[in-house]
Amino acid sequence: MKLSKNVLPIIVIAQFCCTSLWFASNAIMSDLVLHFNLDPSVVSYLTSAVQFGFILGTLVFALLAIADRFSPSKVFLISALLGAACNLGILWDGNNLASMLSIRFLTGFFLAGIYPVGMKIAADYFEKGLGKSLGFLVGALVLGTAFPHFLKGMTSGLPWELVILCTAGLAILGGLMMAFLVPDGPFRKPSQGVNIKAFFGIFENKNLRIAAYGYFGHMWELYAFWAFTPLMLTAYYNLHPEAQFNIPILSFIIIGIGGLACVLSGYLSESFGTKKIATIALLLSCICCLISPLLFNQPSATLFIAFLLFWGMAVVADSPLLSTLVAQNAPAEVKGTALTLVNSIGFAITIVSIQLISSLQLLTNSSLIYSCLAIGPIFGLLALRQKNR
Repeated sequence: MKLSKNVLPIIVIAQFCCTSLWFASNAIMSDLVLHFNLDPSVVSYLTSAVQFGFILGTLVFALLAIADRFSPSKVFLISALLGAACNLGILWDGNNLASMLSIRFLTGFFLAGIYPVGMKIAADYFEKGLGKSLGFLVGALVLGTAFPHFLKGMTSGLPWELVILCTAGLAILGGLMMAFLVPDGPFRKPSQGVNIKAFFGIFENKNLRIAAYGYFGHMWELYAFWAFTPLMLTAYYNLHPEAQFNIPILSFIIIGIGGLACVLSGYLSESFGTKKIATIALLLSCICCLISPLLFNQPSATLFIAFLLFWGMAVVADSPLLSTLVAQNAPAEVKGTALTLVNSIGFAITIVSIQLISSLQLLTNSSLIYSCLAIGPIFGLLALRQKNR
């Protein structure tokens, strides 16, 4: 289908542009701390504020079935414009911690109309090969998430405000692309209205429940790893001062390489099965969590970076596949609601893991704390071992 081939790159680019809002504040955290006289520990609070906003946003979007009742492309555009506007609020000189938390919360809220809605749009175009399509889409999310770190690294010495202006501009561009270049997909089945029964009955489907539990375990690890990647690099540098790190650029590469892993896992799923490849990726990331403390104490910076690059790939390679399993097992008329609700619960879990690691960092500087991230993959692997109905 010619339209489908042309539309996927547009969806991917739009997703990349808009999800650059996600870690915009993380990339310039040291600048924000100095400029607004904040405590250095705010990284976990600002990151969690975005997650809280996303959770509430996804609950509202799912409960009201917004992506199923209205044109997903228009929902995407409105969310992108409002998210960009909130992001620009960081530039206000009168900001304090409370206003910064509010700004990041609202940014997360409107990201609920971008990430899961983007997956819904892709699912409306691709019934076959959905795993590969979502591989590209989640890969775009990964690159978008990492991109502010790249901007920070490339604009070193220039005003930090450039990162905010660039990410807001990209979000506006992405929203306009989706609205004007991506019409409603051929497999879209509009919902007739708010269906509370369907909302609460989504997890009655065993196959969808298995996929969702796998996704929840994956999410325990994913955003904690992304949020603390710069701090892992800093911790290694403090132990080995001879290592020469450009932390923003390395953070971008370590997080961004996961985009390649998403595309690769999407292609592999077509040959070996979606569930099988997702399980292998989750197992590999679990192993990375467990052995990570050993890598901090060894003296080779090259080996440490290589390990983080591998972990950066394994930690997200299962994400598009688990979302594919959710989409494939959800009724067409509530597909957007199912994806959004599963996203909502998954992101609620990320707050717990991020705050856990942050709290443990206050108690100890031991690298053993990162092995706690294995809890999620272990849970996900146990869920995926169940046989489908």
